[in-house]
Amino acid sequence: MWDADAMNTLGRTGLRVSPLCVGTSSWGVLRDGETSEQADARIDALADIVLSSPATNIIDTSNTYGGGRSELLIGAALTRRGGLADAAVLQTKLDRDPQTGSFAADRMWRSLEESLERLDVDHLQVMYLHDPETVGFDAVMADGGAVDALVEMKRQGVVDHIGISGGPIPMLIQFVETGLFDALVTHNRWTLVDRSAGALFDVAVAHGVGVCNAAPWGAGALLGDAALRDRYGYRPTPPAVRAAIDAMADLCAAAEVPLRAAALQFSLRDPRVATTIVGVSSLDRWEQTLDDLTVSIPDALWADLDALQPPASEALDAR
Repeated sequence: MWDADAMNTLGRTGLRVSPLCVGTSSWGVLRDGETSEQADARIDALADIVLSSPATNIIDTSNTYGGGRSELLIGAALTRRGGLADAAVLQTKLDRDPQTGSFAADRMWRSLEESLERLDVDHLQVMYLHDPETVGFDAVMADGGAVDALVEMKRQGVVDHIGISGGPIPMLIQFVETGLFDALVTHNRWTLVDRSAGALFDVAVAHGVGVCNAAPWGAGALLGDAALRDRYGYRPTPPAVRAAIDAMADLCAAAEVPLRAAALQFSLRDPRVATTIVGVSSLDRWEQTLDDLTVSIPDALWADLDALQPPASEALDAR
């Protein structure tokens, strides 16, 4: 059961974070029929609530979310409230150049400067290198490359802690094993239907690296809406995974437990996960997420859901 006062330590950063982290990848993205002013007003109202909520003390963004508007909207909300609360944690990510795809060191420094300006802060608690799989482990680890730039940012004190954020599990394990990183973000790979991040979590814990698990709903497939089940983790859902989702939905319905609540709590109940990043883009979604946290789920249902998980060969990285 959800404990509203619970806090976890984000690995060797020592930061105390709530089990729930608000993800802002859709902040600044227009909905169908929405003007930019309407979109900003929707997020402004949400940001003011989130930043004062006892349910979370950590917010996750990136240099490129919403084309940069995510950070701008967060920065505006922080300005309205007089800055970030003492116990709050704000984390963002260094991103490749949106036009050229460059992950060069000079681009990393520009990414940092852009984020600091948009967020209206002079330093950050946690900064991640975002989606390095687009160029590969060796490229970003090369002398004078992106990782060296990130390490230098920490040495200079402009960021307190550094992390790695990406998709493929084998690559993330490589990064963790360098010993350079304090935290990590993985997405879509520790859910009811994809358990492939388990090995990564074990390695991270062994190295004192804090774990942020993102996208427990598989980018929508596990929200309980049959119309969203055809895509999991931004890709077409394989038949075996779709069958597992359908069976889990039926099982949850019989137990009077929303599938979305089980999917969220699956991540929160793992002791290796310091915080679970969930995308929230409206007050309605925020309130629904808070409701999902409080749903009582019997132990027997967890066992039955475990028995329905698809084979490891259907995981994102195996396809």
